[in-house]
Amino acid sequence: MNQQEKFELIELAKKVATLGGNTALDYFRISGLVINNKGIGSFDPVTKADISSEDRMRKYIKKVRPFDSIIGEEKGILNGSNNFKWVLDPIDGTRAFISGIPVWTVLVALLENDSPVLGVVYQPFTGELFVGGFGASDYYRGGSSNRISVRSCSSLSQAYLASTFPEIGTELEKKAFDSVVSKVHLCRYGLDGYAYALLAAGYLDIVVEAGLKIYDVAATIALIEAAGGIVTNWSGGPAIEGGQILACGDKLIHKTALDILSK
Repeated sequence: MNQQEKFELIELAKKVATLGGNTALDYFRISGLVINNKGIGSFDPVTKADISSEDRMRKYIKKVRPFDSIIGEEKGILNGSNNFKWVLDPIDGTRAFISGIPVWTVLVALLENDSPVLGVVYQPFTGELFVGGFGASDYYRGGSSNRISVRSCSSLSQAYLASTFPEIGTELEKKAFDSVVSKVHLCRYGLDGYAYALLAAGYLDIVVEAGLKIYDVAATIALIEAAGGIVTNWSGGPAIEGGQILACGDKLIHKTALDILSK
């Protein structure tokens, strides 16, 4: 892949995320929004905003790159005929969205041969666009941009950690998670995909999650790796399929946290 092709893919990913995010924004903080529950035995909300956002992103991708595959949280898999696959989460953080909290994001990833090579995290209410791929990560807002990278933090005692839920995963997963939380300097909850973007930008040091899907992590893996960080499962293996996630800016702190979680 040459530089022009990489540039065109980055611009397309930004366009797709912006289209999806601005579509979702039309429904944000409006009265009367119908909320459905697609969970079984739990609350997993979905709204017209999720559906409309994904529809618009999928249509645009198929128009520009008709032979690529697409995986979306709401619409499932559309198989293509080449090695490129787009992974879409139209609203990552629907619970935040329906609560009027502006930390939900649109996640867009591009996989080549099932490996994440490009990721975009977009928060349209604040106008923030985080883009990472092909060895570089950038932050866009208000017509300007700057390069971003993870920060150094080699000690858990100085680390800022984020997770979506304090009651993470199973009872055993919660116990392992608590063992890490007890050693960090600060822990914040409820940021969903936005936390990974903040880690890539050097504001957080660790994100620990469990029970995730490919559309929750594909974009954030590409973004964080391009910013110099590392994302694995709790055993230190590939995290692209979701499940248990450990994302860190500093590889030393990743090793320390991994030693705790893997036990």
